[in-house]
Amino acid sequence: MADSARAAKLAQRIKVVVAQGLRSRVKDPRVQGITITDARVTNDLQHATVYYTVLGDEAAQLETKIGLERAKGVLRAEVGKNITVRLTPTLEFVADEIPVNASNLEALLRVAKERDAQLAELSATAEFAGEADPYKKEVDDADQA
Repeated sequence: MADSARAAKLAQRIKVVVAQGLRSRVKDPRVQGITITDARVTNDLQHATVYYTVLGDEAAQLETKIGLERAKGVLRAEVGKNITVRLTPTLEFVADEIPVNASNLEALLRVAKERDAQLAELSATAEFAGEADPYKKEVDDADQA
């Protein structure tokens, strides 16, 4: 069994080889606008998961997924030629959800910033309901004696 450091190095190499293979070996127009964002390899070096992003709507993403599935054999052969392991790992392509999650997070942060601005505006003109310090009491001379 390989260690995780070797798996991480192999994953980075697979990421580069797949990206180059998509550019040079695969002629399918469905996979031309793809960006390989990450790759992960299991510790036994038998399975690689390649994460990708593609610009466009759901139809474009579906076409890209179909194109990647058809090009999987060519890309696996390319990986086998360019890495030095006994067995070439199987490839699985997964659409990367980080850009979608990032845009959702940005929208939430924008809403929070707007609410903070509204709260700051309200607090600028707000006054205390009673005294500024309701627990502060004046001490009389008669009470001290």
